Amino acid sequence: MASPFETVIGRLSELGGLEFLIFMLTTAIFYGLLRRSQIFGAPEKNVAVNAVVALVAAFLVLAYSILSGVQVTKLFQTFFFNSVVVLLTVVIGIVITGAFFKKSLGEVLEEKFKGGMFVAFVVFGFLLALGVVLSSGLLNVFLPQTTVGIPQDVILTIVVVILLIVTVIGIAALGMGGEEKK
Repeated sequence: MASPFETVIGRLSELGGLEFLIFMLTTAIFYGLLRRSQIFGAPEKNVAVNAVVALVAAFLVLAYSILSGVQVTKLFQTFFFNSVVVLLTVVIGIVITGAFFKKSLGEVLEEKFKGGMFVAFVVFGFLLALGVVLSSGLLNVFLPQTTVGIPQDVILTIVVVILLIVTVIGIAALGMGGEEKK
C-alpha cells in the first residue's frame, strides 16, 4: 500500500503540479532578489513592478524548460536531494567534531579562520557545490550537449582532475607558510 506522500506526489506529478512548484520557487527567488537589490527603487514603493518582473522571469524559466525539452523538475529533484544529503553530512560532521573540543566549536573555527584555513574551507565548499551540480545533472542546463565530438564524461573527468590539482596546489601553498614558531 502506498503512503499518503507517495499518492500526493504521484498525483502532483500527473497534474503538472511539480512544474508549478518550480515556477513558484523561481518567482519567490526572483522577487526576493529584486527587493534586496532595489533595482527599481525602494521595495515598498515598487511592489507591483518587482512582482511583475519576477513573474515574467519565472515564466521565461518555465518556458525554456518546455521549449528546450529539458525536464527541469527531474534535475531540480535530484539537485535538492543531493544538496540535502551533503548538508546533513556536513552538519553531522560538525556536530561530531564539536563534541571533541573543549571550547565551543564557534571559538575553535574563529581561531582557525584567521589564517589560510578560510581559503581551504571556501575551496572545499566550492568543490562540494560543484559536486552537487555535477551529480544532479544540472551541468546539462549550463553546458548543453555540443557537437565537438568529445564525450561529456571525458570533459567532466578533465574538469574534476584540474580542480583536484588546483586544490592540492592551494592546500600545499597554504601549508608551506604555516611553520611553527619556537
